[in-house]
Amino acid sequence: MSLQQFWFVLVAVLFTGYFVLEGFDFGVGMLMPILGKGSDVRRRVVLNTIGPVWDGNEVWLITAGGAMFAAFPEWYASLFSGFYLALLLLLVALILRICAIEWRAKINSPQWRAWADIGIGIGSWIPALAWGWVFANLVRGVPLNEQRQVVGSAWDLLSPYALLGAATTGILFALHGAIFLALKTGGEVRDDARTCVRILFVPTVVIVGMFGLWTQLAYGSAWTWAVLGAAVLGLVVAGGATGAARDGWAFIGTTLTIVAATVLLVGSLYPNVMPSTIDPAFDLTIDNASSSQYTLQVMSWAAVLCTPVVLIYQGWTYWVFRKRLTVEQIPAPTGLQR
Repeated sequence: MSLQQFWFVLVAVLFTGYFVLEGFDFGVGMLMPILGKGSDVRRRVVLNTIGPVWDGNEVWLITAGGAMFAAFPEWYASLFSGFYLALLLLLVALILRICAIEWRAKINSPQWRAWADIGIGIGSWIPALAWGWVFANLVRGVPLNEQRQVVGSAWDLLSPYALLGAATTGILFALHGAIFLALKTGGEVRDDARTCVRILFVPTVVIVGMFGLWTQLAYGSAWTWAVLGAAVLGLVVAGGATGAARDGWAFIGTTLTIVAATVLLVGSLYPNVMPSTIDPAFDLTIDNASSSQYTLQVMSWAAVLCTPVVLIYQGWTYWVFRKRLTVEQIPAPTGLQR
């Protein structure tokens, strides 16, 4: 395996980890108005399930972006310039979500918390939809010219395939979040979360199945059929485990589906990182978009030494905060009075 291949795989792994971990974060935020309806205590139960881990989950995106910048600077430059407005909107949504989560409990006011909940919802829905749209456009190809610049209008990026990609990540993250809430809560919140899983399950199967089959038939290769099968298997496991009240297995099922879906996308993209719809000669590949060999060597040693430490620390965090939450465990608000 060349260093270019190694770093392409590593960037894919980082985005996969981000989608798995931040995916249920987004799902929790998307479902918070529904599962927390009628009671601030219920909303706090929902939000507290991700309280100790959500900011750590976002580190995966920062690391993925940093790895892309260092290993494939041409890919980073073309992607962030061509998708500038969309990624700016995504960044603003993430900032809004961070502020809403961090500041929600600072002031003891129903109106303040209501505005914070709106921010959490917006900051969860927009990224959940945007990531599917971005990766679907990468696989489909963009109007990339010989100067490695994305040209054309924004309408060129609003194809039916890209919109279906947005719907896929949106509903899949919502299902992933509902299953996570069923796993992490007890009592009436868990019962409602499991009801939400049953409501979301069939639409998720239909949308994910349509997008996966379209991707495979239009852009996939022989080996990615197995990956598509793994994505379907994950949904089967999630559905069966939900029916048997085995929340842990259901979460493993949606995790498998997200991992397989991401592998299907990046596997269909390889060896390109940004295909050109203008001329295949303008494609950005892992070779013509990469940094120098020396840069990749230094980065590889840093990744080998540091990555295990980060994984161990994050795994320890999840272990410490593994218990279920219930309404009875939530204390009275302590924020400043308005």
